[in-house]
Amino acid sequence: MFTGIIEETGIVKEITRGSKSATLRIQASKVLEETYIGDSISTNGICLTVVAQNNNSFTVEVMAETLRKTNLNKLSPGNKVNLERALKLSDRLGGHLVSGHIDGTGIITSIVKEDIARIIKIKTTSELLKYIIPKGSVALDGISLTVVSVADSFFTVSVIPHTASGTTLLRKDIGETVNIETDMIAKYTEQLLFYRENKSTDKEKKDSINMEFLNKNGFY
Repeated sequence: MFTGIIEETGIVKEITRGSKSATLRIQASKVLEETYIGDSISTNGICLTVVAQNNNSFTVEVMAETLRKTNLNKLSPGNKVNLERALKLSDRLGGHLVSGHIDGTGIITSIVKEDIARIIKIKTTSELLKYIIPKGSVALDGISLTVVSVADSFFTVSVIPHTASGTTLLRKDIGETVNIETDMIAKYTEQLLFYRENKSTDKEKKDSINMEFLNKNGFY
């Protein structure tokens, strides 16, 4: 589990590609502190397991499903990536709960300056947009951000200078891809309601909280 507060940006030093997989060696410093083989490091928002490390880099293995669903397949040696170690239970939760399991990707379609901030518009699918709400949280390349607005085919986020300077987000150009992880609470709630609606007995449906019950009681 992560918070979406990026600790540092690392540099991809080496990529070894298999037929459907890849192994990455990433140069870093801060995230190597108190990190051991088997630990998880969020890399551009993706929870990856450290399989080897030394004083200035760590190595992770990327399976085919991860390459299909994320922007890691677009990386080249020399690219920078956002890094965060797994959350400790004693840590402050400065961002929001981020699992490191990417739901899909989006494309940056515009970046507009608004005083100190940058408003970034991300085009993505309706399947992801249904979990994104104004003033809710979303993780882009592992960065915890607050949603500004949502439309039929895109959403926007606002990035402050501190976030811009410590991450890779504003180093991306129009047309580039970002990894998206939507709010896990929204996904679990939808699944729970779906299960109750489709798997419960008639008596259980009558007695349980479902969409019909919520609508009848003023929740739309």
